Amino acid sequence: MSLKIGIVGLPNVGKSTLFNALTRSKGAQAANYPFCTIDPNVGIVEVPDKRLNALTELVKPEKVLPAVVEFVDIAGLVKGASEGEGLGNKFLHNIRECDAIAQVIRFFEDSDITHVHGGINPKLDMDVIHLELILADLDTVSRRLGDTEKKTKSGDKEAIMQVGALKRVKEALEAEKLAINVELEEKEREFLKELHLLTNKPFIYIANLKEEELAGFDAEKNKKELDLGNHEQILPISAKVEEDLVGFSVEEAEEYLNELGLEESGLNAFIRAAYRLLGLQTYFTAGVTEVRAWTVKIGASAPQAAGVIHTDFEKGFIKAETIAYDDFVACGGEAGAKEKGKMRMEGKEYIVQDGDVMHFKFAN
Repeated sequence: MSLKIGIVGLPNVGKSTLFNALTRSKGAQAANYPFCTIDPNVGIVEVPDKRLNALTELVKPEKVLPAVVEFVDIAGLVKGASEGEGLGNKFLHNIRECDAIAQVIRFFEDSDITHVHGGINPKLDMDVIHLELILADLDTVSRRLGDTEKKTKSGDKEAIMQVGALKRVKEALEAEKLAINVELEEKEREFLKELHLLTNKPFIYIANLKEEELAGFDAEKNKKELDLGNHEQILPISAKVEEDLVGFSVEEAEEYLNELGLEESGLNAFIRAAYRLLGLQTYFTAGVTEVRAWTVKIGASAPQAAGVIHTDFEKGFIKAETIAYDDFVACGGEAGAKEKGKMRMEGKEYIVQDGDVMHFKFAN
């Protein structure tokens, strides 16, 4: 399954520098002026997973295919974007196609890098972007509400349900609240997906810092200052540090991170956070032809996991030979796991667990 994260923020907050580091490329032009990113820059990024390396060492396949995330670096947003200011309309179209939004917020001071508001104010920056997304959604919801209300006159139960959901979302948007925080029933939430509302997507907030500010960053304190909810996450990252890491060897990168008091790069933490944000997990297939990580929703059944490989696998699903990752490694691979009774035959009701190594049997 595909996963697409939009990287957004005001001009000159470090979006393109972060994207360049994230994709290990120089695909996005990082320059000290607004709108240097005019067309979306798209990069496919591997989901860091040490388990894939361990499986590869055991199986020694011809090729290895990790799970991936698609990141989109979108032109800087400014006040009035919902009405077409700056590159607003283009920006809003591109973000509608993403599964989640990573909002980069500038926390660092630098007199050499201009700021559209003339000074550093993370809360203001965040609110400007939220408001533009809210205004765009309000227009979408209002138009859909007008059309749907006409259908309720005939007693259409589906239309009545939709109008109720739209009115609650409209009321929240008018109070400058995000649609994703509105309490809705499952069928109402499913209906809203059709509208591709910008504020109905999950957010990750990226605090862009100087390297010396990383280790001492107080996430809880800054969440309160930004008025974020308990379920929302803010990650400290120095886009400049991540860009520097691109040119380092593995050993040099580890040494550099240790000097900064960090266990891993901010980008690795970011990718995993984005993966978790959408409720995703990984299962593996492991054979001499290839070892591969597959992305499925947490709670997916064995047939649904098979369907990620090919829809025919789900339709004709018979059973899944399943080995827990820890058992696969401890037993030295599939043969050892089978010999020690660690391979299980799972049916249609089985709920896939993160790290399962699976082989599917299906009818043609």
